[in-house]
Amino acid sequence: MRKQEIDHILTKMLDSYPDVSDLNLTPGKSLQVESNGELVAVEMKPDFKELTPFQTETFALNLINQDRRLTEMLMNSGSCDLSYGLPGKARFRVNIFSQSSNYTIVLRKLESKIPTIDELNLPDAMHKIAQEKNGIVFVTGATGSGKTTSLAAVLDEINDLKSVHVVTLEDPIEYQHPHKKATFNQRELGLDFDTFVNGLRSALRQAPKVILVGEMRDRETIEIGLKAAETGHLVLTTLHTVDAGSTINRIIGMFSTEEEIQIRTRLADTVRWIVCQRLLPKIGGGRIAAFEILGTNLRVKDSILHGESEGKTFNDIMEAGKPFGMTTFDAYIVRLYELGVITQETALAYCSRKGVVGRGIDSVKSARGETTTDIDRLEIDKDYSKTY
Repeated sequence: MRKQEIDHILTKMLDSYPDVSDLNLTPGKSLQVESNGELVAVEMKPDFKELTPFQTETFALNLINQDRRLTEMLMNSGSCDLSYGLPGKARFRVNIFSQSSNYTIVLRKLESKIPTIDELNLPDAMHKIAQEKNGIVFVTGATGSGKTTSLAAVLDEINDLKSVHVVTLEDPIEYQHPHKKATFNQRELGLDFDTFVNGLRSALRQAPKVILVGEMRDRETIEIGLKAAETGHLVLTTLHTVDAGSTINRIIGMFSTEEEIQIRTRLADTVRWIVCQRLLPKIGGGRIAAFEILGTNLRVKDSILHGESEGKTFNDIMEAGKPFGMTTFDAYIVRLYELGVITQETALAYCSRKGVVGRGIDSVKSARGETTTDIDRLEIDKDYSKTY
């Protein structure tokens, strides 16, 4: 299979539906793309009704293009990541992985234009993150929830406002930042450094003011990231956690019991913001992000140092911290419902606590004059307690 053939297939898949975010090549299925959050089959001539394991393996090996490191990674660990470009069309983040001894390929389309915080309609806290001088900021959420895009928008604002040196460590590079007011050096895993640990360790000697770490994957990376934050750098990074509380617990859980007090102290001193994201389906198609935001203050530091307790949970702090840019997922989701962006079913499906969101939705309905229950024809039982 030649590069021209691969490019032709990828171009046809990309143009098959509007708002395509992912291309999927799985043995036993036809060519598929993800459009507005749903996988749909792609019709093409010649038609690929069911991809064979040989076809996906051939496609995968051509994408790897005889790269020894990627080949060894795929053979040893069962998956590998790389980037691929369609000249003048699009760039992709590619993951090739083994399943039942066959290879599946997923290509995530990367946007060429870097969106701004305002264009993405991100919370105001994102502007505050761009103003931070030091410390560590975690952006968390499931794969494909928009973490990288949000961080790219924050970096773009830093690029507009500050004359600083920014070093990014990515796997692979998704958004290519131009040199504006800031100076950018973007490094890709496998091409420019071998592991995030070594890349982050090297970054400390490259005189940056801002360091982006694509993902904190292990204890050692987190430890060096905290060290960078402690020495006056602003560290931006991602984690695969579902909310603010689980982010803190996940980091602490990576360290031994003997180190718990020390790591709690370091986190309390360095964490500036924790931003969690979920993508929800919108009314009329498309998706919108919901956020949970925890900013640092004395109550947050105390809860990190001593753990959560009655009345001192991270959820309580975020609810009380609304004037300072904090919010819970549930409050944000109720607001999206109030604005008419999502349905009640979506709100209840994606929230953290159904009871809280249910009461919030009832309040919105009451303010609109809508019914909040399907119970009708209530009557007083006038015969109650009568004897016959």
